[in-house]
Amino acid sequence: MAAAFEGKQVYSDDVQVGMDIPPVVKGPMTQAHIMRWSASQENWHRIHYDHPFALDHEKLPDVVINGSWKQQVMCQLIKDWVGLGGWLWKISFQHRAMNVPGDTLTAWGRVTDKYVQEGLGIIELEVGMRNQNDVEACPGKATAVLPIRGGRPVPYPFVPPQGERSTPGLR
Repeated sequence: MAAAFEGKQVYSDDVQVGMDIPPVVKGPMTQAHIMRWSASQENWHRIHYDHPFALDHEKLPDVVINGSWKQQVMCQLIKDWVGLGGWLWKISFQHRAMNVPGDTLTAWGRVTDKYVQEGLGIIELEVGMRNQNDVEACPGKATAVLPIRGGRPVPYPFVPPQGERSTPGLR
């Protein structure tokens, strides 16, 4: 089941375990996309821009998409969903598959748990990034913080809650 929260603030009250958050789709990726990201990050490893080096020397299938670019998209996935009133608290994932020019990548997330802590809605998610062939490249987990409708705002800058996990008022 997909959620349609684009363009408005999502509240913890609106979230249910098992729901999918709106995906972020990028691509098809080109060698120019990969090179521009490498240049912006000053990552001059030749596997990201030198096709003959990637194939012949490193024995890769092609130049490969930067891990730091994938990291940025995974964070974008959560930040786009939580909106201005929410917060990406934690995210972790592993790089399990290489992605190359021609790939269309979809960052996805699914709610696995929700609870209240210090008056804030804490949302646990399973996250990942798949290519057009459904190959999972970046499986992981994330924790987002959302406001509760009629409750206090998520503080900025965010200060992680220290209190006990609770469920009063959880919908």
